[in-house]
Amino acid sequence: MTRSTVYLVGAGPGDSKLITLKGFELVKKADCIIYDYLVNKELLKHRSSDCKLIYAGKQAGRHTMSQDEINRLLAIEARTHHTVVRLKGGDPFIFGRGAEEIAYLKKKGVSFEIVPGVTSAIAVPAYAGIPLTERTSTSTVGFITGHEDPGKPGSDIDWAALSKALGTMVFLMGVGNLESIVEKLLACGRPKDTPIALIRWGTTARQKTVTGTLGNIVTLSKNNNMKPPAIIVVGETVRLRKEFNWFEKKPLFGKRVIVTRTREQASALSDRLSALGAEAIEIPTIEIVSLKADTEISRAFSKGPYDWIFFTSQNGVGEFVSFLDRSGNDSRIFRQAKVCAIGPETAKSLRAIGIRPDYVPEKFIAEAIIGDRHLFPTRKRMDGNRCLSPIKKAFILRAEKARNILPKGLKRRGYEVTVVDLYDTVIPKASKGPLKEALEDGVDIVTFTSSSTVENFMNLIGRDHKRKLSGIKLASIGPVTSGKLREYGLRPDIEAKVYTIEGLVDAIVRNSTNRANRIG
Repeated sequence: MTRSTVYLVGAGPGDSKLITLKGFELVKKADCIIYDYLVNKELLKHRSSDCKLIYAGKQAGRHTMSQDEINRLLAIEARTHHTVVRLKGGDPFIFGRGAEEIAYLKKKGVSFEIVPGVTSAIAVPAYAGIPLTERTSTSTVGFITGHEDPGKPGSDIDWAALSKALGTMVFLMGVGNLESIVEKLLACGRPKDTPIALIRWGTTARQKTVTGTLGNIVTLSKNNNMKPPAIIVVGETVRLRKEFNWFEKKPLFGKRVIVTRTREQASALSDRLSALGAEAIEIPTIEIVSLKADTEISRAFSKGPYDWIFFTSQNGVGEFVSFLDRSGNDSRIFRQAKVCAIGPETAKSLRAIGIRPDYVPEKFIAEAIIGDRHLFPTRKRMDGNRCLSPIKKAFILRAEKARNILPKGLKRRGYEVTVVDLYDTVIPKASKGPLKEALEDGVDIVTFTSSSTVENFMNLIGRDHKRKLSGIKLASIGPVTSGKLREYGLRPDIEAKVYTIEGLVDAIVRNSTNRANRIG
């Protein structure tokens, strides 16, 4: 039997994409994860469904458990789990307690490995546009703890030597001791006009940067309410921030946006928002429940052949693929039928299984299909000896709660229509708590990508939804979704012109940019 191993994994500085590939792979395969306060919770979404999660976070004045308790916990979990991941913010050995944890595991005979992480000491200044070295001005850099072990008899930091030797000084965990750090640097000869930066929640959408000098930074820190977690950068390269600042200039920087899609689909929207500087908060309002309609699908195809087969969603394509796998069929089941995909994401899903849609309407709603008289001509009327044109047949694969616009419209156009519901959508009750917490923390925008996301979101939010959503912008993927918002007495502040995820993101960016320009 393979020996159990505890992996000390650096989770990076905050941006979930800054974890190493090896660290990410271990998160996915772990059967137990023990994580810290500064670990981005987005990383935990990638764990296996049966992975045990243990929070061991420590904030200033609020420790979930002591370091001794964490040490013992690691050894205990290694007895019953094969792969234990100790997920630590930043790098395990840069002013963390990694060395203590390893010493304890070594003492207990527990196998361990170290997976380095991207430390906030280098990543956070980079996200603030501050290089730590620059050939013409600064060739040395040092990392210093701003919070030494209170149990030590005295400080072992040689302030005079550091002040003289280092061009750039980076202090971690030091904002609470800022006044003392400034006093020591001034006493050791650093000029009052030495540039200094404080960066809070670096590499995340909550990043906040305050720059000044040793002479005024204490006052600026108080005025800007700078608190942990934050780092301090001292040195001439801080001046380059004016020119190099990039992250905080992203169009959606600092916006907190709720994504209401299914957990499986949320990442497509979340990734786009995050790339533009927003903090995407995934609160799934829809959970897909397969109806496993194999019998109904097989019966429908036995009535064939069809002239048109309609897929109304990405989820419908996924369910149909599962049917093909279970039944041993493939795309030949379509015979000569043409295929329509409502929306580019649906079309993309079909192409992924080797089916190229014959038709994708310009507007990704059922009304656009019904309105295309050239594509779906009506039957000829009886006129003398002329007969009606042959009846065309349509097969619609959709969700159980879908609108009836498409089947009714096709019947009016003379089609014989067969409909099979492939899946149902239910409300994930586990989202209620995270939604309440997100709203309490403050949200700028809520996105809605379908009528179902609106209905289920309102169910989750409960009574008094207008008050709870006051001051929050509502972003809709299109007119049908906007119509559902209006049924709840709400006005969409943002509506996509193109009814896709890209279109929704573009609309959000336009709205934010226009507002920024008006304020400017």
